[in-house]
Amino acid sequence: MIVQTLHTSEMDNNTYWLTDPSTGLCAVIDPGFPSAELTRLADEAGKKLQYILLTHRHFDHVGAAAFYKQRTGAKVCIHAKDACGLSSGFFSLAGANVPSHPLTPDYTISEGDRIRVGESIVTVLETPGHTVGSVTFWCDGDLFTGDTLFRLGAGRTDLPTGHYEQLLASLKRLAELRGDYRVLPGHGKPSTLDVERAMNPFLSEACRS
Repeated sequence: MIVQTLHTSEMDNNTYWLTDPSTGLCAVIDPGFPSAELTRLADEAGKKLQYILLTHRHFDHVGAAAFYKQRTGAKVCIHAKDACGLSSGFFSLAGANVPSHPLTPDYTISEGDRIRVGESIVTVLETPGHTVGSVTFWCDGDLFTGDTLFRLGAGRTDLPTGHYEQLLASLKRLAELRGDYRVLPGHGKPSTLDVERAMNPFLSEACRS
């Protein structure tokens, strides 16, 4: 899978554009905000953009999903426990000053689901803790961790449905995956799972628990 990283806001958000090299079919992960580059990619892809994949409910990850769905017809996928963030600014934490566009997901996803994008497979790992419905997308050598795992950090748990013990369990699960993977978080710089195992204090705590 070919991965392009787009920086779409002043919140240091990462949106990921995935292209299957064999077929040209595409998916986008966490389009929180429209951007010129993301819109260009979407318009060029058209119907080849098959899926809008959302790691969790918060507005800075789901805010532009309705816009790009309307533009391309792509199917929106989110965990059932976080789907409320697509229809309510209250649940997405959008607030009064951030537009909220109500949307019903095309698919609610859960543990072990395999989403086919051309000849590539994106596998869903449930990693709750930041929110109750947070997921990580696993494709080839990449982990798209949303706000669960950051470079030398982890997601906050003081927002609604956040749960620190659940987050530690999710981090432990990621740490125990066999092999090394590129870690592509929802904010900030990329990392690798080996680096996080060695240096991330949250993973160290998770593995001790």
